[in-house]
Amino acid sequence: MVFRVFLLSLFLFIVELYAFQALKTLIKLKWVLTAYQILSAIALVFIVYSFTQFDRSIGQTKQTMFTMGMLLVIYVPKIILCLIMLGEDIFRIGSGSARYFINNENFEFLNSRRKFVSQIGLGLAAIPFASLIYGITVGKYNYKVIKQRIYFPDLPEDFDGFKITQISDVHSGSFDNPEKISYAIDLVNDQDSDMILFTGDIVNTHAKEMYPWIETFNKIKEHKYGKYAVLGNHDYGEYVTWPTEADKEANFKAIKSLYGQIGFQLMLNEHTYIKKGKDKLALIGVENWGHNFKKAGDINKAAAGVNQEDFKILMSHDPSHWDYEIKNHAKHFHLTLAGHTHGMQFGIEIPGYFKWSLAQYIYAQWAGLYENLGRYVYVNRGFGFHAYPGRVGIMPEITVIELKKGDNVA
Repeated sequence: MVFRVFLLSLFLFIVELYAFQALKTLIKLKWVLTAYQILSAIALVFIVYSFTQFDRSIGQTKQTMFTMGMLLVIYVPKIILCLIMLGEDIFRIGSGSARYFINNENFEFLNSRRKFVSQIGLGLAAIPFASLIYGITVGKYNYKVIKQRIYFPDLPEDFDGFKITQISDVHSGSFDNPEKISYAIDLVNDQDSDMILFTGDIVNTHAKEMYPWIETFNKIKEHKYGKYAVLGNHDYGEYVTWPTEADKEANFKAIKSLYGQIGFQLMLNEHTYIKKGKDKLALIGVENWGHNFKKAGDINKAAAGVNQEDFKILMSHDPSHWDYEIKNHAKHFHLTLAGHTHGMQFGIEIPGYFKWSLAQYIYAQWAGLYENLGRYVYVNRGFGFHAYPGRVGIMPEITVIELKKGDNVA
């Protein structure tokens, strides 16, 4: 821990050094530069101190989220500025070396820093600075209803036009605005879907995080064909140190009961049939299964007794499950609903044209709809937020999926 804090401090000091160089090139008032140095030092000490106070027996708190937000707001822009100034230094050293070997005369080896480079650096750094501030103040509650129509040639006739609302990754321990959460629940109800599915992570760690929000989430209206849920990786309470195994198990039991307290039927490696008219479809729910996370999900147990010809909808929190086990499974799971990634809560998205996030370098399926041989996975971008207390570009999502009978059209 001490070594990691040392490395972090050293890295941030180097970033600060370069950022100050850029500012010094543009600003000549000594009191402004001194004030900047003092404020930067205070911020650095506060961030490093806060990280040293992290208590693994408690886990994430409002304080740690504030510190993470502060770290990103201050240092992402400065890192960008640092990279630009470092690039200029490489150019200056290369230029000085070339002049030295060409004429070997008396000259100043390093040229002075160029003002326009610092101006460009500060201009570029202002973009993530403003974006991260926006993400914390507005973006984290900027809910988007995303509607997705998916076609299946073998969809049972009576389910043509069947609508499913999906929410995922609530992370209730991060909430701080009851009015915004109530607004989001109203949005959920406004969709007037046939069924609602919740794909895990009701809390960050502790069951008690959800207690202030139970009444609000109980306002999610009854859906004609039910309200179902599965567990996410955070629901197992594995990211903190517990006094005893009994305490951990008690918390896990309490978390599982939360889903029932807000009217959702929790599915633990099991399935049920949803009947509409003369037809039916199989709804399957597995516990969390992640390539780099807990593997409690058992698809074979959950789908035992489901027939090959049944139309199947699977709830599985982590989309890596689809990538590693589901998309080529012999039982042919038509549609998988997942979450987990949050789209990293930071990225660029132009619906229908372009989307980018660091999440795509970790997950092959990280936001939206993906297909493999007529089998689909939809990855919800998440209802809440975690770690960074905001969202930039990848907004909180309420998904409405409409099942349609017809040729495979994504």
